[in-house]
Amino acid sequence: MSTTSVKQRTIQNKVTLKGVGLHTGENVTMTFVPAKENHGFAFKRVDLEGEPIIEADANYVVNTQRGTNLEKNGVKIQTSEHVLAALVGLDIDNVLIELDAPEPPIMDGSSKFFVEALENAGIVDQEQDREEYIVKDVISYKDEATGSEITVIPSEEYQITTMVDFGTKVLGTQNATLDHMSNFKSEIADARTFSFLHELEMLLEHGLIKGGDLNNAIVYVDKEISEPTMKKLEKAFKKEKLSVKPNGILDNLTLHYPNEAARHKLLDVVGDLALAGTRIRGKVIANKPGHYVNTQFAKKLSKIIKIEKRNKVPNYDLNQPPLMDVTQIMDILPHRPPFLLVDKILELSETHVVGVKNVTMNEPFFVGHFPGAPVMPGVLQVEAMAQTGGILVLSTVPDPENYLTFFMKMDNVKFKQQVSPGDTLIFKCDLISPIRRGICHMQAYAYANGKLASEAELMAQIVKTKNN
Repeated sequence: MSTTSVKQRTIQNKVTLKGVGLHTGENVTMTFVPAKENHGFAFKRVDLEGEPIIEADANYVVNTQRGTNLEKNGVKIQTSEHVLAALVGLDIDNVLIELDAPEPPIMDGSSKFFVEALENAGIVDQEQDREEYIVKDVISYKDEATGSEITVIPSEEYQITTMVDFGTKVLGTQNATLDHMSNFKSEIADARTFSFLHELEMLLEHGLIKGGDLNNAIVYVDKEISEPTMKKLEKAFKKEKLSVKPNGILDNLTLHYPNEAARHKLLDVVGDLALAGTRIRGKVIANKPGHYVNTQFAKKLSKIIKIEKRNKVPNYDLNQPPLMDVTQIMDILPHRPPFLLVDKILELSETHVVGVKNVTMNEPFFVGHFPGAPVMPGVLQVEAMAQTGGILVLSTVPDPENYLTFFMKMDNVKFKQQVSPGDTLIFKCDLISPIRRGICHMQAYAYANGKLASEAELMAQIVKTKNN
């Protein structure tokens, strides 16, 4: 995870579009609204009581059969991907999308009209830096049933390649690549959604594509069309006459690119991966992508990103004068060398504390742990975190020198990497619940060499010494 020097962006003014939902056929008004920093993307159903908000989050995905559909507390948003793709494609971070129906307007089946509307609204920088997930390792998700697979590998910028293979003569294997997100508008945004004739027949039969017409979906004819079927299609599309072009698509629509299907699949990947919630710096390779595999991959990424955020190494300037040096620490803590395991306190508030220990070869425990291979015992890392937490709880009483701190319990203790002589340990302890009756319940982390070394959930209590 990295905070780059790129600023977050939103739009300057509200902007509204009107149209119909592809699957619902409902008229819909959609308004893009500027949003504050760290807001991300969210949908607001202004037609429902309380105007509920659904964040663009992979964990709210409930159905991917015909688009990426979100649901939170029973409130739904259908076909979110084309709108989200436009926002990511224009390098926007924070926008609220207001809708008076469950589904955004399909427009021409691409992101083109959303891109134009957002550009007309004006795009502005905000104060805070953008957070970016920098891919350091290969991450993959494969759907064994379909063979669809998405992988992301390290790269200097966000790039996407899609490879599609529909196994039909009319639409065989196609590839599309976006090397720079700045080219989304010119290369990807106007690629329209598509359907095969056999899918279209089924959707029409079940009343599942009410807002479709020949201006917003490319129809690939993958089988012979009978006369009755053609009549049904003409009626559904409100056209007097339909025919099949030599390239195998229904007429009244001309392809923008020979590989428009692969480009639209790439557009979908951009929109679906927006649900991971953080901008990605890496190259995505999507083989036979679809909304299911896309959103499963977004969920996996979202989980990895959350774990990394949780384990993110705080950045402290160790050259700045500390809030407390070791002498001041001994005025508060009862511990003494060789069992005093905190050298400095850098930060202290009502809810958190940050401490430092410089680990040297002079530590007495290295004599036996282990001869020829010195490693700081994990139990002493936990003790050092607890002593740092002790500063937090003892700072709440006026006479800390009259108290002792005792461990009550430790949970979820994990050791992630070895700590050796020469390392600088940074401890960060955050209260899980307010301090009551001298009991401190906190989440503690120890970092070394830019990585998480250990973590634990700790509970300690301060008790007044008997002679006071």
